[in-house]
Amino acid sequence: MPTSALSVVDRQLLLQLGDRLKRARQELGLSGVDLAARAGVSRGTLRAVEAGDPGPSVGTYVRVLSSLGLSADLACLASEARRSRSTAAATTQSKRALPPRVEVLISVESSCHQVQDLQSLVLHEAAVAAIRREPQRLQQAKYTLQRWLDAKPGSRSAELWREWQEILAVRKWRLALGRTQRAQQLRQASPLVTVLTPKERLAVLAAVNDLRRGAQEGVPARTEMAGGRRKCFETKREDPA
Repeated sequence: MPTSALSVVDRQLLLQLGDRLKRARQELGLSGVDLAARAGVSRGTLRAVEAGDPGPSVGTYVRVLSSLGLSADLACLASEARRSRSTAAATTQSKRALPPRVEVLISVESSCHQVQDLQSLVLHEAAVAAIRREPQRLQQAKYTLQRWLDAKPGSRSAELWREWQEILAVRKWRLALGRTQRAQQLRQASPLVTVLTPKERLAVLAAVNDLRRGAQEGVPARTEMAGGRRKCFETKREDPA
């Protein structure tokens, strides 16, 4: 993962892409083992891809897309869908001086569970990015965690807090940044978000609220396809199966 967190919109797009790839595999009747072998990746890497993890390389996502027969979507991305102004100016002599636009609505379902899950995930990724920029922030998380353990050693969250001690000691962030049930439980009992400044936290919350209302991306698109206009992405997120 890079030293800076992805934007909320970018993170949501990755989550949606992972969901779509998982559904496509299931619709084809392929097991995770089968698709991993077909794409030439490990089972763990495929799980990360289907979870919309930003860790796997672009090449890995491309191999999985191709193995699922979704090369048409890749072609949509790799075509001249996004052309620079200079390139567009050079084609003003063509029959179609201004390419049509495809409007893509990016949003998250308004259910409390989905919004909170996205918000928690993005806050934690922002915290990890902050620690990587400023390693001294890690001590703040460790101090907060120890204070919780000292104050409530018999708490139902104590087991999760002790697991957080190991995560913070060796910086195994992926244990808490996944979409598994355990990762969600860890985020619910996490000291990590305390390393963010109020300004950093509010920026994430505002971005999630904006996404909840819907963010619109307009991109110029080539339409030499049957049926004319084509939407390159299905962007409405659904819960993974």
